Amino acid sequence: MHIDIAGLPPERIVFETSPLAELGLALHALSEPGHHPGLHGWATATSAALEPDLADRLHEAEFLWRNTFSDVFMPFAGVRGGDGRTGSTLAEDLDILDRLDDERFVSAALEFTCTSLYGTGAPSPLTDAGMRTRALDMAAARGPKQLDFTRQLLADPDSVRGWVRRLFEDCDHAFFADTWRRIQVQLVADARHKTEVLRHKGVGAALGAVSAALSLDEETGRISADKLTTGRTEATGSAAGTGLTLIPTSFGWPHLMVLHAPGWRPVIHYPVHRPELPSPASVDLLQLRMEALAHPLRMRLCRNLARSPYTTGELADSHGITPPEVSRHLAVLKKAGLVTTRRRGRYVLHALDLTVVARLGSDFLEGVLR
Repeated sequence: MHIDIAGLPPERIVFETSPLAELGLALHALSEPGHHPGLHGWATATSAALEPDLADRLHEAEFLWRNTFSDVFMPFAGVRGGDGRTGSTLAEDLDILDRLDDERFVSAALEFTCTSLYGTGAPSPLTDAGMRTRALDMAAARGPKQLDFTRQLLADPDSVRGWVRRLFEDCDHAFFADTWRRIQVQLVADARHKTEVLRHKGVGAALGAVSAALSLDEETGRISADKLTTGRTEATGSAAGTGLTLIPTSFGWPHLMVLHAPGWRPVIHYPVHRPELPSPASVDLLQLRMEALAHPLRMRLCRNLARSPYTTGELADSHGITPPEVSRHLAVLKKAGLVTTRRRGRYVLHALDLTVVARLGSDFLEGVLR
C-alpha cells in the first residue's frame, strides 16, 4: 500500500482525532470481538446493555463496519475542497458527513458490494446503470438486508443518510459518549505528540512513531504500509484537498487502515501504541517463517530443538541424514529467526526460539487483519 507525498509541504500532513472514525471501530469491535481480544470485556458489557431496538438496527447495518470499514466514517476526507480536519465532537463529524455529496456517500456506503473496484475510480451507481445493476447483484449475493439497504440507498439517498445519522446519534447516547470521554484524552495526547515529532524530526520519524509497518522512501517521497493488500494514492492531487491526515484509534488494534479511494484525501488510521503490545512482524518476515516451517523435515527438527539444544551431528543421527543436510535446513530456520545458536566449548548448540514460535499465530492474525 503506497501513498505518494512528493512535494507535499509538511504542514499539509496533520494528526487529528475523529469521534466518528472511532465509533466505526467501536462498532466493528462489537461485531467482530474475535479481532479484538483485548476489548472482550468492553464488548460484552456494551452489547448486554444495548436496548433491543438499537441492537436490531445495528444488526441491520453491520455490513457497513463488520467486514468492510466504510469510508462514511471518515467523511472529512471526501468533502470536495476540504482541509482534512475532523470534528471535535460526534455531532460535528456527523455535520461533515451531511456535507458529503450523494455520489460519494452512496459509493462509500456500498463498499461492501464493490470492494474489488475500490481503488479504480469506478462511476457512481447513481449515474451509471451498469454499476447500479452490479451493486444490486452483489448486495443480493450478500443477503436480503444488504439488498434492501442498497435498493433504498439508490432510490432515496436522503432517507438513508437520515437513518444512518440517527443510528449513530443513538449509539452516542447509549454508550459511545461515555466511551469517547474516557479515551479522548489519550487520543488527543497521541495526536499532539506525533505532531511535535513531525514538526521537529520530520515525516519519516513521525511515521516511525506511528507504526513499524509504515516507512518513507525519502528519495521518491512515497509512504509504504506493510499490509497484505495493494493500493496506491497520492496526497497532492486529491479532489478533496491536498494533504494527508493521520488519526489515532484506541479500538483499532491490530488494524492499520489506509483510505485510498480516488479523489479522497488519503488517511492513515492507526492504533495508538501500548507498551504491552509487541512490534508487528513484517508481512515478508511472516511469510518467510511460515515457508520455513512448511517442510516436513524442518518441522521434525523443530520438535527436537523445542525440547533441548542439539548439535548438528546429533540432529543428523536422530533423523538419519547427513550433517550438511541438517545444516541447510537449520540455515533456513535461522534466516527466518526461528532458531538460535550458541557455542559451548567446541560444540555449537541449536535451539528453537520458543518466544518467536509462540508469536506466530498472533503474528499471522495481525498480519491478515492489519
